[in-house]
Amino acid sequence: MKGVICGRLWTICFQHRNGTGLGICTPERMLGICRGRRKFLAASLTVLFVPAITWIYLFAGSFEDGKPVSLSPLESQPHSPRYTASSQRDRESLEVRMREVEEENRALRKQLSLAQSRGPSHHRGNHSKTYSMEEGTGDSESLRAGIVAGNSSECGQQPAVEKCETIHVAIVCAGYNASRDVVTLVKSVLFHRRNPLHFHLIADAIAKQILATLFQTWMVPAVRIDFYDADELKSEVSWIPNKHYSGIYGLMKLVLTKTLPSNLERVIVLDTDITFATDIAELWAVFHKFKGQQVLGLVENQSDWYLGNLWKNHRPWPALGRGYNTGVILLLLDKLRKMKWEQMWRLTAERELMSMLSTSLADQDIFNAVIKQNPFLVYQLPCFWNVQLSDHTRSEQCYRDVSDLKLQKQLSELDEDDLCYEFRRERFTVHRTHLYFLHYEYEPASDNTDVTLVAQLSMDRLQMLEAICKHWEGPISLALYLSDAEAQQFLRYAQGSEVLMSRHNVGYHIVYKEGQFYPVNLLRNVAMKHISTPYMFLSDIDFLPMYGLYEYLRKSVIQLDLANTKKALIVPAFETLRYRLSFPKSKAELLSMLDMGTLFTFRYHVWTKGHAPTNFAKWRTATTPYRVEWEADFEPYVVVRKDCPEYDRRFVGFGWNKVAHIMELDAQEYEFTVLPNAYMIHMPHAPSFDITKFRSNKQYRICLKTLKEEFQQDMSRHYGFAALKYLTAENNS
Repeated sequence: MKGVICGRLWTICFQHRNGTGLGICTPERMLGICRGRRKFLAASLTVLFVPAITWIYLFAGSFEDGKPVSLSPLESQPHSPRYTASSQRDRESLEVRMREVEEENRALRKQLSLAQSRGPSHHRGNHSKTYSMEEGTGDSESLRAGIVAGNSSECGQQPAVEKCETIHVAIVCAGYNASRDVVTLVKSVLFHRRNPLHFHLIADAIAKQILATLFQTWMVPAVRIDFYDADELKSEVSWIPNKHYSGIYGLMKLVLTKTLPSNLERVIVLDTDITFATDIAELWAVFHKFKGQQVLGLVENQSDWYLGNLWKNHRPWPALGRGYNTGVILLLLDKLRKMKWEQMWRLTAERELMSMLSTSLADQDIFNAVIKQNPFLVYQLPCFWNVQLSDHTRSEQCYRDVSDLKLQKQLSELDEDDLCYEFRRERFTVHRTHLYFLHYEYEPASDNTDVTLVAQLSMDRLQMLEAICKHWEGPISLALYLSDAEAQQFLRYAQGSEVLMSRHNVGYHIVYKEGQFYPVNLLRNVAMKHISTPYMFLSDIDFLPMYGLYEYLRKSVIQLDLANTKKALIVPAFETLRYRLSFPKSKAELLSMLDMGTLFTFRYHVWTKGHAPTNFAKWRTATTPYRVEWEADFEPYVVVRKDCPEYDRRFVGFGWNKVAHIMELDAQEYEFTVLPNAYMIHMPHAPSFDITKFRSNKQYRICLKTLKEEFQQDMSRHYGFAALKYLTAENNS
């Protein structure tokens, strides 16, 4: 594990693979800088205000008894009527004071000029302009010697970075868990940054899919992402035996000079478990401190690992003293390439592996072995920086309110005075999306009949997950609408559940909260897009499928030739008002419970039209699938091919979200077929916030009706004469 935490008054940096260490720059050092700055400021103010005060004094002194006193040569002569011995003494005294003030001003200007000329020194490299007065470097003592007393400090001053300079960061990331760690790292960098950022992600296919979607939906201003295929780099390092848990990916930092663009001169390399609490520009600015042949910036390892005294017969790789930790690396790529870094580390690794047989700490062992032979390559980074370079300011001239231009155009076309503006706006809202939040594995079925259960949920429906996993053994795709804090709560919940942790074929996709509505159809679309099977069962999280439904559906898609026909297979929906239910194990048992009043057809009491076309009376005795016709407000739960149309995003919260989708399936001439031996049961729960708004807010209902009418008109325009029936259909949702 490696980590970096950088604070405001002082910075604590800790890294540990087999131990920890701590370095602190204390507040007393910080106060030295603050005192120096106060003196510098006071001197500047003196230069500006003393002359002004002097002239005010002169002007005021030229009045006597409220009348102006002339200081012209004529009136200053002894024979002038206004001339007296007293005024002559006052004038002489004033002239002496003016000369003293002028001498003080000259001294101050000289002192300020000296401080400015010896203070910041400017260096250019990789399109940057920086200055440095940092402790621990070769020129720090000479700098401090030339600085005016009171303006220096024991810890020195951190270099500055130009606001518009792009900071390049490289991260090796592979798998589901690593992508989650990268999100934490990136968020910590973004929280404090003021500069444009360019992330270079060496990722496998899984991490690339997750992170590409995340950053595309995140739309962070002034951030560029480039991906590099980690699988193509495996051959470069696969010959190195490695015992570290990071596996082959833990060695890929060795080949960054070859992987990253040839015109990239420098880069900060970070492990995925790093967390920043300060501006990364402060670390970037340290590059200009490199001198001579220094090409690697590293922090000294804080554990005793490389000292070889952790246990009996402990034999680490060779290292210089305590060695260096590679959780954070500054790489001067251009110089490394000129030094033939590839050849250097390969020869070192081959030589050491003859006796060490394998690495224990992956790339860190090889970096340290190279440094042991070539100590001049390394610039030792301090584990703290004590000057914050505007860590909470934003570079407004570089990336002020930058967002997707297409989105801005779409929003500009909306009428903000429209009473339904917030509903319409939601259709264009981009939600940050983290695919495969937990580990996911899926083995495709050999007969190509597999079906994925698709659903969406928020935090208040989390308790349904374990029950659904017990009822459905096949793959599941879930979109969860959560805040960042809720995502962490969900992670802890899932990791503490034996049921959820035993299932690797469940894809959890986090859609982060944005706006005031529950984007139910967006969530469904996210879950639909990321299935790995040819068919999907479009369900809701508060329904439990019958036991064995997964296998029954797989047989049905073959029987009904779903691969070659446009069918929507209906799974009849029922409900119970009881929180504790002995779940029916067969259709016969379910019919008995219906007769006893333990179960009801879904929404029979409040929304009969939603499922009436299923024809439950016929289903009771049916033994073969039967076809039903679309009717207004029909919203069954169906099994369809994965290429079916998406849900319409204009419908958010409660009302008409499934109805619109079924209408479009009908417009595309899908055939609705009821499965005679399939069923699902809705479990009771507290009303959602959205249905409460629908019932209590008249404007909400008016807007929903408006959106419904517009959708019907769009259907008619898109599907022509065949869709005219949707304009006249009676819809009383």
